[in-house]
Amino acid sequence: MAAPQRPTSATTASVCVPDTARGTHVFTVAGYRLHKGLGVGNFIRSATFAVGGYDWCIRYYPDGDANKDYISICVELQSKESVNSHVKGQSIFMQRDLLEASPYLKDDCIVIESDVTVLLKKIPAVATATTKTPEIEVPPSDLSNNLAKLLEGKKGADLMINVSGETFHAHKIVLAMRSPVFEAELYGPMAMCGTEKQCIEIVDMQPAVFGAFLHFIYTDSLPAMDDLLDRHDKREVIRHLLVAADRYAMDRLKLMCEAILCKGLDAESVVATLALADQHRCSKLRDACIEYIKLFC
Repeated sequence: MAAPQRPTSATTASVCVPDTARGTHVFTVAGYRLHKGLGVGNFIRSATFAVGGYDWCIRYYPDGDANKDYISICVELQSKESVNSHVKGQSIFMQRDLLEASPYLKDDCIVIESDVTVLLKKIPAVATATTKTPEIEVPPSDLSNNLAKLLEGKKGADLMINVSGETFHAHKIVLAMRSPVFEAELYGPMAMCGTEKQCIEIVDMQPAVFGAFLHFIYTDSLPAMDDLLDRHDKREVIRHLLVAADRYAMDRLKLMCEAILCKGLDAESVVATLALADQHRCSKLRDACIEYIKLFC
């Protein structure tokens, strides 16, 4: 007796994708305490921003829209050609006492970020049929992990680097590939000849900073420092890394350090960071420091 045949099955799929436009506006309110007392129902408008062919703005009510114990935040649709004029938001957005005790209020400044999505066309009543095809998942590249292991394992290392009494092992070709300064030093006319392991000395740099610098050369990323250093020590390491990046013409590392220092600006550090930016020709970091001083100092 023939075995019963299993029924065949098929997988089908359909998709409904609304046609939308999305935009984000960041509204920084400096001088939080100066705006208190504006009065219930009174608000401060952000600059107008456009999303999906319409004009929008953010309304911030320091003393609330209806309750003085809460701040209110709304999004206002300003376009005259829109069907209706809308103001949508939260009258009781956050209690003022909680806001003033929270990390959202920093240096007497709050930052409001509004994410607006506009539906451009009517959503279709019938979804579009699609063909579901097999997918092969490709794992992310592990090249940087392999290079980190190469650095840690010292296999094939042909260079010893002495930094304030501490010795690091590296590969000349990797350093030369990443830095034109190392290329000139290791393979230029004045480079040492021979097949034996070469030794060089680097002055005016701390071993911990050079270790992070060497990690970036091999992996194109900074080592994790949050668990090892406090905020002040991490900032100092980043400053020294910026100096090293400038010294060895590592432009990407230099910009990464500038970005980290820019995000961490405060009244305690801004003057020293401005001096560092001037000394090492960091124009974007310099402009950020000057703007911070204008706003908060």
